[in-house]
Amino acid sequence: MSAVELTPAEAAGCALRAGLPLAGERHADVAATANHIHAVISTLRDLDFGETLPAAHAAHAAHAAHAAHAAHAAHPVRAAHVVEREVADASL
Repeated sequence: MSAVELTPAEAAGCALRAGLPLAGERHADVAATANHIHAVISTLRDLDFGETLPAAHAAHAAHAAHAAHAAHAAHPVRAAHVVEREVADASL
């Protein structure tokens, strides 16, 4: 066990301070879960996302694609204009 991992007793103490007393048989499971979450977060912090767009930008692009598809289904003539505008907006 590394120095940063919680022991079952430490997990129980943290839970008690947070107002969540744990039954004795749950201490080890809670400590293992907390240690796993810590390991996952540590891994995510070490990742180099480089040129990856922020989530808000990706969500906007997905919304634009959905809107363009819906516009095309409802009004095929206006669809090209909607796609052009959404692409221009997304690139800002």
